[in-house]
Amino acid sequence: MKRETRLIHTGRAAAQSGLVNAAIARASTILAESTAELYAPSDGRKTYGRGGMEPAGQLGQVLAELYQADHVALAPSGLASVVLAIRAAVIAPGEALVPDSVYKPVRAFCDAELPRLGVTPIYYDPRAGADIEALVTDRTVLILLESPGSLTFEVQDIAAITSIARERSIATVIDDTWSAGVLMNPLDLGVDYAAQSLTKYAGGHSDLLMGSVAARGGAAKQVEACARLNGLHVSPDDCFLVLRGLRTLTLRLERSGANGLELARRLEDHPKIARVLHPALESHPDHELYKRQFSGCAGCFSVILDGIGPREGEAIADSLHLFGIGFSWGGFESLVLPCDRQLVRTAVPWQAEGALVRFSTGLEAVDDLWADIEQALDA
Repeated sequence: MKRETRLIHTGRAAAQSGLVNAAIARASTILAESTAELYAPSDGRKTYGRGGMEPAGQLGQVLAELYQADHVALAPSGLASVVLAIRAAVIAPGEALVPDSVYKPVRAFCDAELPRLGVTPIYYDPRAGADIEALVTDRTVLILLESPGSLTFEVQDIAAITSIARERSIATVIDDTWSAGVLMNPLDLGVDYAAQSLTKYAGGHSDLLMGSVAARGGAAKQVEACARLNGLHVSPDDCFLVLRGLRTLTLRLERSGANGLELARRLEDHPKIARVLHPALESHPDHELYKRQFSGCAGCFSVILDGIGPREGEAIADSLHLFGIGFSWGGFESLVLPCDRQLVRTAVPWQAEGALVRFSTGLEAVDDLWADIEQALDA
């Protein structure tokens, strides 16, 4: 069956229930018939609510089918999913190679917490590709990836990096949120742990927080154990919402991606735009790599304003009407985010002709979105 069909028919409610959607079960205590059944249940049933009640299991099944993974661990946020994957992967002491374009909260974790674990973060050019080998030493225990970067949209050569990592027995972790596990499968490209913020496209409605980590083989066992040992738990109500969102994921992602690409093409021709940072555009420096790795595009991209500074860029964002100003992306509504206040670079200096502004396109009519952008730029 094709992926769209599998997303609909995997992780359904028990056949005998007659329900279309899996029921929600809320519990901490789960009673047993006897002490023997409590400590060694004969039917393998859960004995405590931590770790996920229904439909957490069904959600895990759908995500495992999406990634063709042996196990998918759930985490209470997208950030928590990346942190979980890192904790499962690292073996201290050592060094972790981290892309300079990494999500800022993940960077904060790497700077503050990795040293406490005996691991030193080393930031690298996200476009390093096979040249990352020059940074690999006997102390390297982890290579982190994020492709494309969620603000500046560099596309990483995942296959080249994982090939080097596997030769050296170095674990790899990727933040796969932009592809949502649909536009690319990083596990097929050799990545050990694929984290995703389910908050975004999977949930799709800007009303929940959750993340996941998909893995195969030994990595799958490692992340399952790490999630259990760290006591991670997600709400069954939120699992229900993500599971429901996954049923329409491919349709929403297709519409969001088409809207974003159309806006990106129009923005390329606007006199106030210096550059459009969208991997699906032929003008993007990583476009050929994008075509090799991705089957399509998400609706999130950035622009660099031409000679317009960060404060003026924020004023343009403030004058938009259909684009809400806020963090996150992947919901049904369009968002805009002036980015310069959160840009951090240490390996490769950030150089731009003007302010950096990110657009996350939703499901509105694209002509309405374009009219909104035009009036803001031309004001």
